[in-house]
Amino acid sequence: MMWTWALWMLPFLCKCSLAALPAKPENISCVYYYMKNLTCTWSPEREINHTNYTVTRMYTYAKKKETCRTNSSASENRPSCSFFPPKVTNTDYFTVEVEAENADGIVKSYVTEWHTDTIVKTEPPEILSVKPVLGVKRMLQVKWKAPAQAPEPPNFLYRLRFWAINSTSRGCLVLQKRLQFPSNYVDYAYNLTGLQASTEYVVNLQCMVRESKFWSDLSREERGVTEAEAPYGLELWRVLRPAEADGKRPVRLLWKKARGAPVLEETLFYNIQYTPENNPNLTETENTTDQQFKLRLGGETYRVTVRSYNSLGPSPEAKLRIPAIREKPFQCIEGMQARLAQGLLVVEWQSCDLEVDAWMVEWVPDLDSELSALSWESVSGAKKWTIQQDKLKPLWCYNISVYPVLQDEVGEPYSIQAYAKEGIPSKGPVTKVENIGLKTARITWKEIPMRERNGFINNYTIFYQAEDGREFSKTVNSSILQYDLESLTRKTSYAVRVMASTSAGGHNGTTINFKTLSINVLEIVLITSLVGGSLLLLFILTVAYGLKKPNKLSHLCWPDVPNPAESSLATWRGHNFKGERNLKELDDAGNTEDRILKSCSAPSDLIDKLVVNFENFLEDVSTGEAGKGWESIWGGEKNEYVTPPSRRDCPPGRSVEGALPLTEPLPAGLTQHLLPTTRGGGCSEAPGQPLPSGPGLGEDDAPTLYLKNSVTTREFLVSEVLPDHTERQA
Repeated sequence: MMWTWALWMLPFLCKCSLAALPAKPENISCVYYYMKNLTCTWSPEREINHTNYTVTRMYTYAKKKETCRTNSSASENRPSCSFFPPKVTNTDYFTVEVEAENADGIVKSYVTEWHTDTIVKTEPPEILSVKPVLGVKRMLQVKWKAPAQAPEPPNFLYRLRFWAINSTSRGCLVLQKRLQFPSNYVDYAYNLTGLQASTEYVVNLQCMVRESKFWSDLSREERGVTEAEAPYGLELWRVLRPAEADGKRPVRLLWKKARGAPVLEETLFYNIQYTPENNPNLTETENTTDQQFKLRLGGETYRVTVRSYNSLGPSPEAKLRIPAIREKPFQCIEGMQARLAQGLLVVEWQSCDLEVDAWMVEWVPDLDSELSALSWESVSGAKKWTIQQDKLKPLWCYNISVYPVLQDEVGEPYSIQAYAKEGIPSKGPVTKVENIGLKTARITWKEIPMRERNGFINNYTIFYQAEDGREFSKTVNSSILQYDLESLTRKTSYAVRVMASTSAGGHNGTTINFKTLSINVLEIVLITSLVGGSLLLLFILTVAYGLKKPNKLSHLCWPDVPNPAESSLATWRGHNFKGERNLKELDDAGNTEDRILKSCSAPSDLIDKLVVNFENFLEDVSTGEAGKGWESIWGGEKNEYVTPPSRRDCPPGRSVEGALPLTEPLPAGLTQHLLPTTRGGGCSEAPGQPLPSGPGLGEDDAPTLYLKNSVTTREFLVSEVLPDHTERQA
């Protein structure tokens, strides 16, 4: 039985656990819009599921009941329900209860109690006029009338708001007005005093029944202008320039309406008077309609006064002292800072213990060299000046200067620069590479122009990367405009760029490429020094050796060349020719045993003609041309070549062993005998080899024989037709 009962209750329990009842209505509020409706609202503002609401109102001391129905989909914001006349009456007491119902169940709110007098809200009053009173200065009279529909008796509170045109400050007055009933005078009036002359004001009103807690909506705005009067005083300032060549100093006078002066104050013209301090009789006067004037004053101290005039008269004097050129101003400000805070630019400064009367603050864009946009303001009782950021141009650098003012003297200013809003620089630095070395390079860049900085440059970042390598970076402060890269790789291409950064971000300059050196000047100088030093040392050693042994050095540098004219004939085997200078005449042609050459004299020019390389001669000259050549040399006569032994000490009784063949045939009548020598120092035997026959060589006619420079052989040219010699040299 227990299990059966549990199974029967399970669907019901699951349904209850999954049910989503509507939220309980809370925070019930009711407003009685006089003679229109009674509207009640509550929370929550929106339900997940569709919900129906029923509002029950019990009124006339719970004797009558009225209901109002709505649903969650009908309400756009907060759910509400309204009750309309004639069931809603004034000064009635009622209760309100709200019931929320959806598919899962019903939830009721607490019962709340209300009284119509405490929740009534009327229409706003109607302003009739806002006008000045004739003959009364700085006053406007405001007239209005109460709402057309109001509880009886009409006991209202009024809230009057007013402000000057172009002013951020607003005034507010709460007025109590009670209309005596019955009366046909339904207009109300109030005089606004303490206003500025010649100033336009804006006025609006709202009202509330005294017992209620709801103000009406604001009325329509109305405007009025106060009467004019003589101008207020002026604030006066000056800008001093250096003295010119003629000793005159340009002075620019600036003035504006004093703080608190009427916005619409009428001014016809301004009167300027300036007088030397040491000579009051030399007063000069100028008039202008502008709010500035340029003077050219002398080097002494001057007193300046400025007044503004309108139809009602002049304003009070604004006075200023212009110091002498050589006068040194006093110093008071020790430091100054600027910062941004809550939409304001705040400038604070520190000063010495000297109590000054006021501080004059100047600010001008740094780009304006002519100071045409100069602004200035006086500060009293504080060492701080603030200005709205939106009154300054963003991304512009401002020069801000503060002057201490003590009585009629102006002290030394203190200046700083500030931005109302910073941004990223418009362009990056212009970069170049200098002093490229093996492993170093100097990166230099120029400052970005002031117009393109858009903020204070906090730092520069140098990015450099080798070809197909990793990128490196280095950050330096804003005062540095160059950086030396080190630990680079020899003979490598690099890409480098420089980024300038402000507090808002950075901007990269153009990327430039460079390549490190493979050899530097120092290495070139070192190598050149080593080579040059070595050569110099060798030269010094050579000179020292030559001075010590001059003959050997001379022989080494200029070796002796053998002179064929001074050479001696080789000694033939079996004959004694030692000590003989001339050749001997040959024996008979039939004698084959002992044949010798007789020396003969030669013409003086024969030596040069005989210096011929025989081997080259045979290669270059043909057989026919060779004969002609020798004929030309010897005057048409035929010659023959004789090759004597190369050694003069050949033992007697030995003969030459044969003749070397010629590579080309010799000319007719010309024979060649080659007598080779053995490397061992002896002569080879050639028995039966005859020497050429012919007439002998004379002593006077025979040419000097040519001795070829060779290690193994010497060659001699012998003419076939020579004068006979009858005598032989012993």
